Amino acid sequence: MDSERVTFRYPRGDSIPEGTLCADMHFHTRYSDSYTSVRRAVSLAKKRNVGLAVTDHNLIGGSLEALEIAKEKGVFVVPGVEISAWDGPHILVYFYSADEMQEYWKKYTEPYIHKSRWLAIDKGTEWILDSLEGVNCVVSAAHPLGYLVSVKGVEKAVRKGILKKDIVPRFDSYEVICSGMFRSENEEAKKVADDFGLGYTGGSDGHMLHELGRVITCQEADDLDGFLDGIRKHTNYVIGKEKNILDKFAMAMTSTSRFATACLPSSIERKIQLMTHSGTHNYPKKD
Repeated sequence: MDSERVTFRYPRGDSIPEGTLCADMHFHTRYSDSYTSVRRAVSLAKKRNVGLAVTDHNLIGGSLEALEIAKEKGVFVVPGVEISAWDGPHILVYFYSADEMQEYWKKYTEPYIHKSRWLAIDKGTEWILDSLEGVNCVVSAAHPLGYLVSVKGVEKAVRKGILKKDIVPRFDSYEVICSGMFRSENEEAKKVADDFGLGYTGGSDGHMLHELGRVITCQEADDLDGFLDGIRKHTNYVIGKEKNILDKFAMAMTSTSRFATACLPSSIERKIQLMTHSGTHNYPKKD
């Protein structure tokens, strides 16, 4: 039953069954709004007996570095990126190979990245989903009801009238446990996923090293193909728990301070653009 595929408790790496691959499918590094080095993240994943997807905002350098380090450490790594859409939602994209990730990113993401590179690209959710049609990947809606007063989830954008409801079935899955969300929001994300027949993913949305592995997505599989296919086929499961209030506050401060030290002037400029053109989907227009 679907209810048995989502469990709200802290996972234990030593309890993962033989022949099962597990990964924290939403983790950030110094390549975006975190101070965590990729090597330390992969090393901790090894220690905790979990895999990970480095999903930095709009950038794939961290994911590529993780894939290289994983070869020497024997850690399961999923190629991925979190694309921040112009109209609000964050979109997690998981690829079947590094080459496919690089090919997509160079054509459909890199040309539209703002100089404040971790904030929204110059394209909206519908355009991004159009660009992913036919690409060998799994597309998941990150924190669908996130985050607080901002619109960073597709479900929240739908409920605010920014996007139409028919956008939902274009996703392969919803992130049904994101440790940065509240329990009620994760439960609601799962309900919507069930209503639309979508798959499940889960991740910590970790911005600090100790958060790695707080939420994991698991599938009985031998390799990356089988793992991602399990999300599509609804045979995987998700285990995890939400952060406490202090950890949520610390995460917010980490992300904010990283922005402030790395790209504050361009971030302010971008925020003004986003507020000025709130509700639009593909501004500014580019060919």
